[in-house]
Amino acid sequence: MTKWVERRRIGAEGLIVATSSALSLKEFALELRPRLRRRGGEDALGEEEFNRLALRLFALQHEAVPIYRQFCDHRKVVPDAVRHWSGIPALPAGAFRDFEVSSIPAGERTRVFHSSGTTGGAPSRHFHHADSMAVYEASLLPWFERHFFGAQSAPMTLVFLTPEEAPQSSLAQMFKTVRRHCGAPGSVFTGRLQPDGSWSLDTERTLAAAREAIGANEPIGLLGTAFSFVHLLDTLLAAGKAFALPKGSRVMETGGYKGRSREVPKAELRALLTRLLGVPDAAIVTEYGMCELSSQAYDRVAADPSRPAGILAFPPWARARIISAETGGEAEAGKTGLLRVFDLANIWSVMAVQTEDLAAGRAGGFDLLGRAADTAPRGCSLMPGP
Repeated sequence: MTKWVERRRIGAEGLIVATSSALSLKEFALELRPRLRRRGGEDALGEEEFNRLALRLFALQHEAVPIYRQFCDHRKVVPDAVRHWSGIPALPAGAFRDFEVSSIPAGERTRVFHSSGTTGGAPSRHFHHADSMAVYEASLLPWFERHFFGAQSAPMTLVFLTPEEAPQSSLAQMFKTVRRHCGAPGSVFTGRLQPDGSWSLDTERTLAAAREAIGANEPIGLLGTAFSFVHLLDTLLAAGKAFALPKGSRVMETGGYKGRSREVPKAELRALLTRLLGVPDAAIVTEYGMCELSSQAYDRVAADPSRPAGILAFPPWARARIISAETGGEAEAGKTGLLRVFDLANIWSVMAVQTEDLAAGRAGGFDLLGRAADTAPRGCSLMPGP
């Protein structure tokens, strides 16, 4: 089992700023998991504690993940020289496509999540085993519950507009976890996995679930990719139909379009969801995630109109920085840069990931603006074109 002994480091004033300790990746997970359990995670991890854990995890991963160690060595960065989490080298997300970014021995890997970019292109891969999957689930649930349910309590009948059996999709795994912990009996997946690996949507089954909820006057949750919602909404528009889902109903949308159908601006998509499904804008939640991470960001707490839509935030065990392409340093507030994520739940790969997504820092989070030029489309909305 990989071990790391933290060296004693002496600050400028001669003070010891770290003490000796031995910590394995598994032991790190055991220390982190209790901090993930609170619903909402408020005050679960302050800045000082996050910094302490991030520096420990950086040292562990520098030793345990060969390609990451090479990456850091090339930049002449060693754990002893880093005093703040923001100085931890961030591995480009493309490395998950080109290399095996993992400390898990090949024979112990039981799951692998693939990115859902362009067809025909090599996907990014994030390897998992039982311990890492347990952390993945522990990370996703409290932040999801806080934002999707808000003041309302689970369980709720949930309709997932994705396939149930898509073993290489982190989104499908997330939704299966959510159904197991938060879904009422009758929760269903209405997506279909096609022979070519793309996704389609059973609109009739989706609309039948909506009719059942209306008949029972019970709130329902619809969760899916932006593309799947466009497909559903286009079906309603073509039929000249609209629904008024019961009070307390929720919508969660995620992912992009990847050039496979018409793209709908976020504001227009939300307006159509309100108009055709009868869900208030305040009850529509946007999620941001990627297969290379183990935590997700959300833009608002459902049914809480005090927080405007569109400003995404990660849980306390993750941090986001916006990096200027010109300077390589943190971009000025409100300026566009590349999103960099530091995710403590990414224990057995790397915690610091440089994404290919453009974003701008806002008060309380960040605004996602799209993809950087010359990068492959990514997201979870891939379905066949018409």
